[in-house]
Amino acid sequence: MLELIMEKLIHIIIPICELMGISIVAISTFRGFRSYLASLFTKEKVDVKFQLANGLALSLEFKMAAEILKTVIIRELSELIVLGAVIILRALLSLLIHFEMKQDEKEQKG
Repeated sequence: MLELIMEKLIHIIIPICELMGISIVAISTFRGFRSYLASLFTKEKVDVKFQLANGLALSLEFKMAAEILKTVIIRELSELIVLGAVIILRALLSLLIHFEMKQDEKEQKG
């Protein structure tokens, strides 16, 4: 009984997490572009790359949460292998974005 309730809840929560991740990417992109356009007119230096990378990193966290929740409803080994590959790719992307953000931070300070 509890397993059926959890499975139904997970099928609702996963798309919500995915939608949150997609929304964060869209909002970050629009905000970054708006900041870029504003900087063209005001001649202020705005770190659009950092803003966008920060949004992408946050988005990947929500997408990873959805993938982790998917592990609960996996029935076959082949599904687990595909899901594991997706999780690894998203984790690598997240690490790459964080590394790039740190590099940019060092360059701005130095």
